[in-house]
Amino acid sequence: MNRGSGEEIRETTGHLLARVSRAHRGRVGRELAALGLHPGQELVLAELWREDGLRVCELAGRLGVEPPTATRMVQRLERCGFVERRRDPEDARSFRVYLSGRGRSAVERVFRCWEQVEQEALDGLSSEERALLRGLLERVRGNLEGVTGVNE
Repeated sequence: MNRGSGEEIRETTGHLLARVSRAHRGRVGRELAALGLHPGQELVLAELWREDGLRVCELAGRLGVEPPTATRMVQRLERCGFVERRRDPEDARSFRVYLSGRGRSAVERVFRCWEQVEQEALDGLSSEERALLRGLLERVRGNLEGVTGVNE
């Protein structure tokens, strides 16, 4: 391998993980577009499906993004009618984010989208291989979170 050619990076597991992640995001994105969503927005909805009425800073922490990024995501979802912001009754300076009817009704369609892409991605892998892959990815994520202190 010729140093500086970029080949040494292309041969790393990290490069492969980045490419797999990008391919997955693109495939999920194509499915989400049919629902009027962009990649990442379904993750905001998923947090609200788990616990409706979160503050933007709470969403940011759960998503592992900066608060301004979460604010932009919420604003876009609000413009599309998936969520609504309401003043926090305990702190009039802040807002809480709630699912709208459209946001609540999207849960099943978003789940089917992710399920379909997962089936495509793992096609040909046995249940044992799928479990092994998931376990290995969890360990890699744990290793990286331990080094960076980021918990996504």
